[in-house]
Amino acid sequence: MKLEDFGYDLPPHLIAQIPIEPRDASRLMVLDRQEGSINHDYFYNLTQWLRPTDILVLNRTKVLPARLVGLKEETGACIEVLLLRPVPDPVSRSGCVWEVLLRPAKRLKVGQRLVFAVEERGGSSVQMRGRLLDILSDGNRIMGFEHEGSFEEKLEKLGRMPLPPYITAELEDQERYQTVYARETGSAAAPTAGLHFTPELLRRIRRMGVEILEVLLHVGLGTFRPVQQDNILDHKMHAEYYEIDGETAMRLHQAKAQNRRIVAVGTTVARALESWGLGGGGEGCGAGVGSTSGGMSTAQGRAGWTDIFIYPGYTFRWVDALVTNFHFPRSTLLMLVSALAGRERILAAYEEAIREEYRFYSFGDGMFIK
Repeated sequence: MKLEDFGYDLPPHLIAQIPIEPRDASRLMVLDRQEGSINHDYFYNLTQWLRPTDILVLNRTKVLPARLVGLKEETGACIEVLLLRPVPDPVSRSGCVWEVLLRPAKRLKVGQRLVFAVEERGGSSVQMRGRLLDILSDGNRIMGFEHEGSFEEKLEKLGRMPLPPYITAELEDQERYQTVYARETGSAAAPTAGLHFTPELLRRIRRMGVEILEVLLHVGLGTFRPVQQDNILDHKMHAEYYEIDGETAMRLHQAKAQNRRIVAVGTTVARALESWGLGGGGEGCGAGVGSTSGGMSTAQGRAGWTDIFIYPGYTFRWVDALVTNFHFPRSTLLMLVSALAGRERILAAYEEAIREEYRFYSFGDGMFIK
């Protein structure tokens, strides 16, 4: 399967730069994957397309304000740091150590420090220092952070939301890059399909009888890493941490036994559900390639890491319908939705979305694949 099979041309003016207000005022394309029919609606009408017997599954992850700007201790040179994921301290096996991206990366040598400060009355106040510990083979860095008190509280003061590079407008309200149900900090990017939901819309969904469950998958930037290989089977996904607890697992099993539809909100939920369904290994993955490692398991629940890669030919075991956004051409996310609805059907829907001037990507409009 070739990379160019998943290409399309998007006019730049359709890349959404700011979130729409209110959240659920975004447009909604409804794609029936059996009939191939398309309907145009608004997200606040999602209840018209859900069934009272549905299970709606959300990702409760919360985005870290993971973009930091530090000053090189010796020279004052400005270097941007993007936190990717925590890693064990290579010396003490504990402490605050992260895999990071630096820009410009070559300005900081192993052993050198950055100072992170905020402006307060009477001048700037040093809040944290970072020391470069190692350079990885893929160009990422390992950085240790020295601070007093909670690291998360320091990030709230010092960090900014790690918006994708195609968003050039400044985000005035940082909470607009969080879902209204975000609870557990750990993602490097938002699960953007969930950005459309408001508390009132969720209340209306519950009132109609839909059961809402939560899983956790911390979104890593590796999910959005461009596919470089012409043959997509040669692409390797980065691993992401996920959790599905025993109670949620039991409810999902019951839903399947009762032939109820499981609706995943976002590709992150789809990957978590399908990884959990594999039971901790890549066997039987079909056209989805990858593995899952279960660090802690309770009953039928699971917590571990997954690098599952889902592309056309994969048979979904748990996801029956998907709420999603419009994805980059030649991306693994476009391949995942193509696996669910069919590549030609998805690309035809994207062509129609472009004709109808839908807004694309993180702050763009939504799609319901049913």
